Amino acid sequence: MNESDFSDDFASLMGDVKPIAQDKASHAQQHQVSAAQLARQQSAQQFTSQSKDGLSLTNAPMVKPDQPLGFKRDGIQDGVYKKLRLGKYPIGARLDLHRKSLQQARDEVVQFLNRCQRLDIRSLIIVHGKGEKSNPPALMKSYVAYWLTQLEMVVCYHSALAQHGGQGALYVMIKKSAESKLENREQHRRRG
Repeated sequence: MNESDFSDDFASLMGDVKPIAQDKASHAQQHQVSAAQLARQQSAQQFTSQSKDGLSLTNAPMVKPDQPLGFKRDGIQDGVYKKLRLGKYPIGARLDLHRKSLQQARDEVVQFLNRCQRLDIRSLIIVHGKGEKSNPPALMKSYVAYWLTQLEMVVCYHSALAQHGGQGALYVMIKKSAESKLENREQHRRRG
């Protein structure tokens, strides 16, 4: 069977078929966006400005460059917090956020804290700078303080002493790693 025979057969089979009249839809009406759809869209946009740990790059409560900072979770002993505030814990690790963008700083803070917890370093320092020349002032300082309150592994923090950076740095204490907690339990069982 050649091509012309096929075309003739097809034409003879389709001979009594009539085209369907076009029923075109009117596009005059614009689609109305509901309040629920707008809320979902805003939520999705906000989610994209957050890391996997939910640390936002928007809406941090702003602080002043020389403002001392402090935070303590419920259940943390006052003596532990006072010792941290006075710089009496040995600093096991240090992170410097100078010359970093907010997004870079957010990612580095999370990675740094996770690494310290894995290595069982509980007392550390984060240098964020005072931000006297940033616009707005103390931008990095404000966000670092805000992020640390959102991370469950952070039990407390306080502005550092002058020799460790003063109002431009924070002493931070994090929770023990799960492995370290298990090891402590095993040691206490053997003693008892």
